[in-house]
Amino acid sequence: MIKGSCHCGKVQFEVTLSAGIASARRCDCSLCLRRGAVAVSAAKDAIRYTAGEGNLTLYQFNSHVAKHYFCKTCGIYTHHNRRSNPQEIGVNLACLEGQTPLLCEVIVNDGQNHPTDVGQNGITGVLRFEREEGTE
Repeated sequence: MIKGSCHCGKVQFEVTLSAGIASARRCDCSLCLRRGAVAVSAAKDAIRYTAGEGNLTLYQFNSHVAKHYFCKTCGIYTHHNRRSNPQEIGVNLACLEGQTPLLCEVIVNDGQNHPTDVGQNGITGVLRFEREEGTE
């Protein structure tokens, strides 16, 4: 179990990740390009709210299958129910205690050509982060 929260702390949760941060991914769909979050995978029943579940708001677009959850107060995206795998959620890595989205490499999934639309599950690239010497 890893503890997580939105920026203001009104939404708090615990989650068990399917594969730790090894599942870290970005997506290039229209929402994710704007949101810019790195998501990690968990089973949809692996999240437990410890505070503020009622402070979440839902956003859906296009097919309305995926459900994207945000804190009503600070606006931070905490997690989403996936369209590509309804049995999984994607959790905002930056919301998890002791974690950072500044990973050496993050795979970017092809969200513009969704696998349920075109029958493929492609990767469009890899984002790389290189820390400057002397910074931490």
